[in-house]
Amino acid sequence: MNGPLDLSSLGLGPAIGVFAVAAVAVWIAGTRLAGYADEIARRTGMGHALLGLLLLAGVTSLPEIATSFSAALRDNAELAVNNLLGSIALQVAVLAIADLFIHRRALTSVVPDPIVMLQGALNICLLCLVALAIITGDQAFFAAGVWTWGLLVAAVFSMRLLTLARGRKPWLANTEGEEAFSAPVTSAAPHEESNLVLGLKTGASALVILLAGWTVSLTGDSLAQQTGLGQSFMGVAFVALATSLPEASTSFGAVRRGNYTMAISDIFGTNILNVALLFGVDLIAPSSPVLSEAGDFAAVGAILGAIVTGLFLVGLAERRNQSFLRMGYDSFAVLITYLGGLALLYNLRSDG
Repeated sequence: MNGPLDLSSLGLGPAIGVFAVAAVAVWIAGTRLAGYADEIARRTGMGHALLGLLLLAGVTSLPEIATSFSAALRDNAELAVNNLLGSIALQVAVLAIADLFIHRRALTSVVPDPIVMLQGALNICLLCLVALAIITGDQAFFAAGVWTWGLLVAAVFSMRLLTLARGRKPWLANTEGEEAFSAPVTSAAPHEESNLVLGLKTGASALVILLAGWTVSLTGDSLAQQTGLGQSFMGVAFVALATSLPEASTSFGAVRRGNYTMAISDIFGTNILNVALLFGVDLIAPSSPVLSEAGDFAAVGAILGAIVTGLFLVGLAERRNQSFLRMGYDSFAVLITYLGGLALLYNLRSDG
């Protein structure tokens, strides 16, 4: 891999070591960022759903931007697209794993904010459009493709719609008896930090996530090239896992603090950004349009992301507190579906 940080020459052992150290740094920074976001929400009056969308989703997407764009610049559009689409399904599966931390209730039974359901519905629409674009093929249009221009417009419109939905309550969930579970858990501090200090700490955490997250993604790419499982599968599974660590750390941190709405909003918001990033990949890739080169493998990855998002959307609509193996039925269904999807994608993998 060419670039200022060349890790492609590392052997398997050193690459695993660098990966582990960088992953720990990402996890610590992401966990702290969730706490800072909670405090920012309290001071500014912004809802946890909107802050998860605008702050956490934006920051945790930085490693994916770096990884996918660098792959596109190397004319490896397949890895760039598979990384973005593979991260979407994986990050929804992360929410299912986070459900284990609630113990007494299913995750989707304690999220009353309707904006989260809107986010999930928009995710499904965007991912279906991505699958259609890959299946039908794209045509070059103003340095990108017709479909990727359309996906950019749709993603921007989705973000705008979600921003306008702040504070609106088109319907109210029945939260009787749920206050103890849905209220964020905050720890009392001996003194309140200034806004400047809070902003500096938030910026420092974001910088660590960018640098350490990018290192994780680079070593993940290096490990992908050394395993021989096939580049397509590695793009969806291993490299996507590497670039999804920031989302995992912030989501787990939010769940531990009781900010369940922020945790889901972070994941759904990041996935909307991932769709928008397909336009950036198309714009800078030497060979475009990139969606015409993605093939059935990427289309299945997009459909898998839509299915697991839909399962959580069902859980958010039903709000049933039914659990299996200490997680909600919807979370269990998401994990089973994701693992089945990985098996299908493994069979579709290329030998590159």
